[in-house]
Amino acid sequence: MSNELLRIDGLHVHYGAVQALKGVSLHVQAGEVVTIIGGNGAGKSTLMRCISGLEPAAGGRVVFEGQDLAAIPGHRRVALGIAQSPEGRQVFADQSVRDNLLLGAYHRRASAAEIEADIQAQFERFPRLGERQQQMAGTMSGGEQQMLAIARALMARPKLLLLDEPSLGLAPLIVKEIFDTIRGLRTQGVTILLVEQMANQALAVADRGYVLETGRITLQGPGRELRRDPKVRAAYLGGH
Repeated sequence: MSNELLRIDGLHVHYGAVQALKGVSLHVQAGEVVTIIGGNGAGKSTLMRCISGLEPAAGGRVVFEGQDLAAIPGHRRVALGIAQSPEGRQVFADQSVRDNLLLGAYHRRASAAEIEADIQAQFERFPRLGERQQQMAGTMSGGEQQMLAIARALMARPKLLLLDEPSLGLAPLIVKEIFDTIRGLRTQGVTILLVEQMANQALAVADRGYVLETGRITLQGPGRELRRDPKVRAAYLGGH
């Protein structure tokens, strides 16, 4: 399709003798929010790392805007338009909030005024970051660090935003804020691939979803339909 942004065909990833991904195929259209749900060890984070170039594929293809990414290293994938907010946040702990945001835009050839405007846009999106812009990122709460990780990824002005477990370890009120942010980004037309263990919230915000189990896609469909699927409800929604 003409507006297809990402396509993954038959992706295999190995960790030694362990096969983490076993022929995974999926696609993301421009402007969509697509979620991948699954339990611990299903291969969700491995898939995200492979898309961003941090994990090599043993077979299959990752195609972005029609270009096979096999020979393109991770830092060049950022320049192509793929930015990731990683599992565990991984902010630069000994750098300030502002410096973390500047590092998110490291590859861009933009004026200082344009970069500053984007920083201010992130402070409007996440007011607490603006209040703490000179604070060292490592001294912030987990929720604030997650906001910073998302804002840092957005500083790259990505065509595709990868969100890996953004709710992990956060209090319910902060989780609500994070998902409200995802909804806001969706209305702005940001294309998002979301990996998330909180399946109900993830499917509620997603246009489409995939269920990943032990390295294989076992179900796929519109988010609202997957929320009603008896297998998904039993396995990931507690039957509710």
